[in-house]
Amino acid sequence: MIGAITTGLFSGGAVAAVGVAGYFGGGNTTLPTIDKITFPADTKTALTATLTTARSNLAGCSNVGVAGYSGGGYDGTNNLSGIDKIAFPGDTKTTLSATLTTAVRALAGMNNAGVAGYFAGGFSSPKVDTVNKIAFPSDTKTTTTALGSGISDLAGMQNNGVAGYIGGGNTSVYLSQILKYAFPSDTQTTLSATLTTARSATAGFSNNSTAGYFAGGYDGTNNLSGIDKIAFPADTKTTLSATLSATRRGATGISNNGVAGYAGGGFESSPVTTIDKITFSSDARTTLSATLSVAGVSPSGMQNA
Repeated sequence: MIGAITTGLFSGGAVAAVGVAGYFGGGNTTLPTIDKITFPADTKTALTATLTTARSNLAGCSNVGVAGYSGGGYDGTNNLSGIDKIAFPGDTKTTLSATLTTAVRALAGMNNAGVAGYFAGGFSSPKVDTVNKIAFPSDTKTTTTALGSGISDLAGMQNNGVAGYIGGGNTSVYLSQILKYAFPSDTQTTLSATLTTARSATAGFSNNSTAGYFAGGYDGTNNLSGIDKIAFPADTKTTLSATLSATRRGATGISNNGVAGYAGGGFESSPVTTIDKITFSSDARTTLSATLSVAGVSPSGMQNA
């Protein structure tokens, strides 16, 4: 695990990281709720702290052991550029003085824990190809290697200390491409592996140093339930036999490294509160009894794990 170790168990002289919690922020334009999923019990609480503005279609990134960040989104009238910060372990909220370069929704988040978080692409007018980088711990913003074209409804995940990955999205067409951002140089390449189906609004999560996942989405006609797996470091793709519990777009992923990934919220025939769990050891899917406080589309996803 790269970055801060939040909790340790000594075993044979080694320290094993233990996940603490994952967070889903917002997802609708009525309530600014932030839900916390405590590991390993997978119980949910709603934080006293809330987002500065109720919003959907935002993105999240994390500095593990330190803080989670929620950026951009749509408040029902306007796109937003603000970035809220939830400090771990107190779960207190502040709002950064730094903002995204463009007020934008339907963007992607990824992170290199201990170093920087990234907010990529999204929908504005026109669609955005900018990648904003939030340097830790100063929380200062710069822009880095652009996507190459304006892309909205894309998803991010990462192999901490190595690279971030951006999957799918929508330019004027639906995409199957997976872009790779090498850390720390922030140089971009395109994988030869692609998503099984060109899609937007998929959920991204990862098992650091082992694999990343893209789950669900929308192909322009139908919602999807399939889950693609990108094996590190070869960046080869397989498709899981397990699927989400329903065809769904606009779910958001969080991770408990070494244990499981979660896809929360999204849109089926209407917004949902469902949280699906993919256990990494087996790639099997279960559905949590805990649900989000409010049905939401593309909430932010953060983890202290």
